[in-house]
Amino acid sequence: MTALRQLRHRLHERWRRFGEALTRPFRAVWAFFTEPPQERPMDQVLEEAIRHPESLWVHLDALRRHVARAVVVYVIVAFASLALVPQTLAFLAAPIGGVEHLQAIEVTEPIGVSMRVALLVAFVLTLPYIYLELFFFVAPGLYPRTRVLGLFLMPLVLALFLAGMAFAYRFFLPVALPFLLNFMGIPAVPRPASYIRFVTTMLFWSGLAFEYPLVIFVLARMGWVQARALWKHWRIAVVAIAVLAAFITPTVDPLNMLLIMGPLIALYFIGAVLATIAQRKAPGHSPSARKEEGV
Repeated sequence: MTALRQLRHRLHERWRRFGEALTRPFRAVWAFFTEPPQERPMDQVLEEAIRHPESLWVHLDALRRHVARAVVVYVIVAFASLALVPQTLAFLAAPIGGVEHLQAIEVTEPIGVSMRVALLVAFVLTLPYIYLELFFFVAPGLYPRTRVLGLFLMPLVLALFLAGMAFAYRFFLPVALPFLLNFMGIPAVPRPASYIRFVTTMLFWSGLAFEYPLVIFVLARMGWVQARALWKHWRIAVVAIAVLAAFITPTVDPLNMLLIMGPLIALYFIGAVLATIAQRKAPGHSPSARKEEGV
């Protein structure tokens, strides 16, 4: 009888462990969407970091793991994206009439161009995953409703990046390229390396610029950005945008500068509107008010 009871006890224990292992992912997901973060004022966090710098290693180690996973996935997708290089290169060269209008002067130039195109394609494809890795790093410090909002924002991150690239491809390149390739009446035959570097740089930064309203909305929702300050200092922002547009515009004519300034100014005011909406939904920024609002 003793042996039988021991056998039943072992079977019961193994069944319990199996049940815990089976339900652990579901319990983790439930805790992710329901458990509030530990409420600690920012001054206490900074004070502890100054007194005990070793406490930051835990967070740095967690960030290292998230970044490492994102880099590994990005590298794998970049090598896989080499198969899409011919179609993507033809698409990028369409504004100047096709790949046949590019002339390479170095033996290794096509290889470098292919890798640059593959890196851009890989970034677009892995952007949702990169966002998730960064989101899961900061998620433990967010309230449940903000975590849910962060997950729903993932498709919007990709959509805004693609919208920025589409804007640069559809409106900026058709105006900038003819000016650059026929400046002072001197026709130019672009090299693949210089042309693809110019196009991919414009597409990449235009895509990132279109993420600005979403970033402002999230920061305002967390109480790190004040909509009142954005509206108050809009004149300074316009001047800063003008200086930035003059710096990054590859041409000296005012038309191309305005093509960059216009969207950036519009994105600034869209971000200010979204910040106002975010703070109306979360009127209080004290710990108790944010806890009640779930932010």
